[in-house]
Amino acid sequence: MSNVKVKRRTSIRRSIRQKISGTSEKPRLAVFRSNTDIYAQLIDDNKGVTIAAASTKDKDIKAQPGTKSEKGKLVGAAIARKAADLNVKAVVFDRGGYLYHGRVKAVAEGAREGGLQF
Repeated sequence: MSNVKVKRRTSIRRSIRQKISGTSEKPRLAVFRSNTDIYAQLIDDNKGVTIAAASTKDKDIKAQPGTKSEKGKLVGAAIARKAADLNVKAVVFDRGGYLYHGRVKAVAEGAREGGLQF
């Protein structure tokens, strides 16, 4: 990725983070997208801890065939299951400076189908 793209995404990410914050009742669902994988975390910003995490590197998701977007949807469903186990029903979505499109959108849709409310 070019340096210009990285700076632009970092700037957008900072702007987003100034506006949203996660609590223990309504944690922040942060998404990170690499070239090969996608990661999702539930974060309580008041305590500064990660409550739950899921990624395409998890054994059950990695074993599934499909495109990156399809696996992104599985990551969203996995984080929704983990949130349900922790009695979390609502989250604040943090797209991490990425466009709400493709794999990032697939994670959000998977989480919504799993029962999370944004």
